[in-house]
Amino acid sequence: MKDPSRSSTSPSIISEDVIINGHSHEDDNPFAEYMWMENEEEFNRQANFLLKQFLFIAQIEEELWEEEFIERCFQEMLEEEEEHEWFIPARDLPQTMDQIQDQFNDLVISDSSSLEDLVVKSNLNPNAKEFVPGVKYLNI
Repeated sequence: MKDPSRSSTSPSIISEDVIINGHSHEDDNPFAEYMWMENEEEFNRQANFLLKQFLFIAQIEEELWEEEFIERCFQEMLEEEEEHEWFIPARDLPQTMDQIQDQFNDLVISDSSSLEDLVVKSNLNPNAKEFVPGVKYLNI
């Protein structure tokens, strides 16, 4: 039996555009798509320029991401500070000399009987030599 697709009759041409070897009949130069190679040096210069621009933009974008990340970290740190009431010197330390003196007076032991109790209950040696920083003591 004969294969109907292999008939010996010539194929009918429906349109006027005949494509032979991937090129239309109207193309004068079958190598038109490769003509850019004629100016390959200019093409390479443009490609290098575009690549440099792309790398520059990528670098700027990375710097912006880093700045945004650092800003978010600072914001989270500030929120955490507000949440936990951390020690903030500007807020928590006294500002005037009177306030410092008041705090110092609160630390002074004013009751003499409690001072004597401290001395009696102490484990320190009252006959020990006075400590002087930087001096080595010899045990004889």
